[in-house]
Amino acid sequence: MATVRAEKIYKVFGRRARDAVHQLESGASRSDLAAAGTTAAVIDASFEVADGEIFVVMGLSGSGKSTLIRMLNGLLPATSGDVYINDEDITKMSQRQIREMRQRRMSMVFQHFALFPHRSVLDNAAYALEIQGVEKEARRAKAKEALGLVGLEGWENHLPDQLSGGMRQRVGLARALAADTDILLMDEAFSALDPLIRRDMQDQLLSLQAELGKTIIFITHDLNEAMRLGDHIAVMREGRIVQIGTAEDILNDPANDYVAQFVQDVDRAKVLSATSVMERPTSTIGTNSGPRAALKVMREMQHTAVFVVDRQGTLLGVVEDEAAAEAARNGAETVSDIISNDIPEVGPETAVYELFIPSAESRLPLAVVDENRKLLGIVPRATLLSALGQNTKPVENVREDADA
Repeated sequence: MATVRAEKIYKVFGRRARDAVHQLESGASRSDLAAAGTTAAVIDASFEVADGEIFVVMGLSGSGKSTLIRMLNGLLPATSGDVYINDEDITKMSQRQIREMRQRRMSMVFQHFALFPHRSVLDNAAYALEIQGVEKEARRAKAKEALGLVGLEGWENHLPDQLSGGMRQRVGLARALAADTDILLMDEAFSALDPLIRRDMQDQLLSLQAELGKTIIFITHDLNEAMRLGDHIAVMREGRIVQIGTAEDILNDPANDYVAQFVQDVDRAKVLSATSVMERPTSTIGTNSGPRAALKVMREMQHTAVFVVDRQGTLLGVVEDEAAAEAARNGAETVSDIISNDIPEVGPETAVYELFIPSAESRLPLAVVDENRKLLGIVPRATLLSALGQNTKPVENVREDADA
């Protein structure tokens, strides 16, 4: 079920904004409107964010992503279209209802921390609860708990200027967590941080998400960050969403040259998983198969081993060519006595870069199995290398307008 849903939303700045929307619907471009002194920041954007997922919106500066996120919590009213939070259309709400929605159901983490310099870390973290009217001791207890979640236990009485940039951003995240809303909006939340601290914060966010299961909409211009964090990613260009998909969807099947530009230099080994590079497990036999049948399958598939599975597809072991040939010479009726359990196994979500060592150490293909050891696929060494060699064709650089 969608926690956040946007349907054909537009945001136009300038006079006669509604007329501008009609022009855009009739085929006018963003530059056509700009020539008339009107700015189309977001154009015909539609998407859904499922409960408990991290939905990343990415694009270059000026693509409209920051405007988009501000329409989701009512900071900017949509010129046209609808935004639903748990099936309630916030574009139909009064300002009082929108303020209440923000306080109870949606928190925001900003790029530049937005901390009060004269307040302690604890009181900064408790600020959202103070706005909600929560009694002082209760809100401070909740804020202290949130600070502990982000690794700032013991820093409650410090002032923001006594903290590093990464620590201040953790305070901002703690403030959002203390509010205990189901939805977090994060607008370029880590972009002001140094690379190592940024990576730390990404780790922190993923760890918290695994524990808390919030619905998170995360804005970034950094593809590697988007690929690392996003369950789904929306790529924006000139106010429009040009593609929505998983990291693997976008990496393997970019919608156009603009998206291809982003992915051509991505480290595929860190984005792709075993699922995306595995082959169907065609070299399989049952436990009642004979060694000659095993050798026949190997010859047909040009493999040096076959995987043995039961009727449910559960992996039981492997039979290699030399063992099968010897068993056939000795007149063995089944392969049951020559099944080896020395199989390199990986999970379906294992990153490709983690497959290199087990693949190099084994002469067998890697077996991709689920938590019940059901054989989902295999990754031969040649397939692994081939997947890493698939590069998107180079395209010309694309530039955006000034920040929308």
